[in-house]
Amino acid sequence: MTAAATSTPASIHRARNADFLIFGVNGFAFATWMSRVPDAKQLLDLTPGALGVMLLSISVGSLLGLPVAGRIAHRWGAANAVRLGAVASLPGLVLAALAVQYGGSMYWAMPGLVLVGLGFGVWDVSQNLEGTIIEQGLGRAIMPWFHAMFSGGTVLGALIGAALVWAKVPLVPHLTGVAVVSALAVWWATGRFLPAVDETHEPDAAAGSAAPVKQRSAWREPRTLLIGLVVLAAAFTEGTANDWMAVAFVDGHDLHNALGVVALAVFLLFMTAGRILGTGLLDRYGRVTVLRVLFVAALVGCVFVVFGNVWVAFVGCAIWGVGASLGFPVGMSAAADDPRRAPLRLSVVSTIGYTAFLAGPPLLGFLGNEFGVLKALLVVGAVSALALAVVPATRPLEHAPQAE
Repeated sequence: MTAAATSTPASIHRARNADFLIFGVNGFAFATWMSRVPDAKQLLDLTPGALGVMLLSISVGSLLGLPVAGRIAHRWGAANAVRLGAVASLPGLVLAALAVQYGGSMYWAMPGLVLVGLGFGVWDVSQNLEGTIIEQGLGRAIMPWFHAMFSGGTVLGALIGAALVWAKVPLVPHLTGVAVVSALAVWWATGRFLPAVDETHEPDAAAGSAAPVKQRSAWREPRTLLIGLVVLAAAFTEGTANDWMAVAFVDGHDLHNALGVVALAVFLLFMTAGRILGTGLLDRYGRVTVLRVLFVAALVGCVFVVFGNVWVAFVGCAIWGVGASLGFPVGMSAAADDPRRAPLRLSVVSTIGYTAFLAGPPLLGFLGNEFGVLKALLVVGAVSALALAVVPATRPLEHAPQAE
């Protein structure tokens, strides 16, 4: 029995709305930090390579939490797991802001950023697990809409960040205010999640009692690993823009910091639109066809950003955003095709996907040192092209077991 199967339609709809908010708050808090990355680079006088190493701290934290996040959420419920993630990540934002503004060295900021990555990793897997449970309860696919709420949160966070950068508001009051508001929203929304159900015990048909179910490792499943590679490519395509779009427009197109953040906001706005409209396209054309088109779009958008003038580059941000819109949510849905295996597979796929956040910042930073941050973005086009080979792994299972 899943949590969805033991809940009423009203509770499922309440949980759906609450998870929308959780995704949005997650994106808002994440984009708040990203909106201040150009300021952090200038305050700490960092080269692109050094900035890449500092941003790597977030990825390290994520990869510490992701392998166990699925089991934590599966055992104690998505609500408690999201709260645990918020307890780590939101104070981490404040610590990082204090270190950047007053510490004078990226090494003081890195412990806070590790907490940010650790907390967001647990939070991310848990909100996605809740989303798959809600999908099963509703009987239709809505995962792209949850991710659209995440993207909408990032747009709001980036736009507010751009305004505060323009107004010269320091990092500490900005990030502290966001942390407090986010914590209150998380506590309220998780109280409306579906009740936790431990699925490691299911009824024994013969004895009529609960018997433990042996869970084999999802790391040994070829399809799960290939889905992980699709999510890795999507995460790299999305995460590179989150980390470097603003810096690339400032350094490569010689724009003000605030306009660099606007470029990031354009990317996020069109990624959000792609996720809102993407559910209908997936239903009509299928996962494989849609993802192939979108990875090609990401490649084209990347080329426009790098080689176009400022206006063409802004158009490229929009195309890139659409191209990056569905890879991650579709990967989550594909991993959860069998609801009984969803928590373990989501944890594996998320761990593989977040490897992009581990490799991305230093790779782009080192390439930025050699060729400039703007031209370094071309690696996104190469990754998008390679992703086309593994996209067929996301094809739905023909005989996926359904939750009872």
